[in-house]
Amino acid sequence: MEAGAAQFLPLIILFAIFYFLIIRPQQKQQKAHREMLESLTKGDKIVTTGGLIAEIVKTEDDFIKIKLNDSVIVRLDRAFVSKKVEAGNENA
Repeated sequence: MEAGAAQFLPLIILFAIFYFLIIRPQQKQQKAHREMLESLTKGDKIVTTGGLIAEIVKTEDDFIKIKLNDSVIVRLDRAFVSKKVEAGNENA
């Protein structure tokens, strides 16, 4: 019995390394992104996955209305928000 368990030990160690180096950090990143999407409010500046920088005008359930410039307001699916631009980083 012990010889059988010893054969699987390298496989178990490999899976543990894979989990802690790849799976767990990715889950943390997804959770942080999901929380950021839920916390978006009117007036926040965002960057879309297409690279557009916009300001949120109104939040809805699945969509947000964003202002690209003074005269253009569009609806954007929340899934296409890449990141929130923090105060002081508008020129980044």
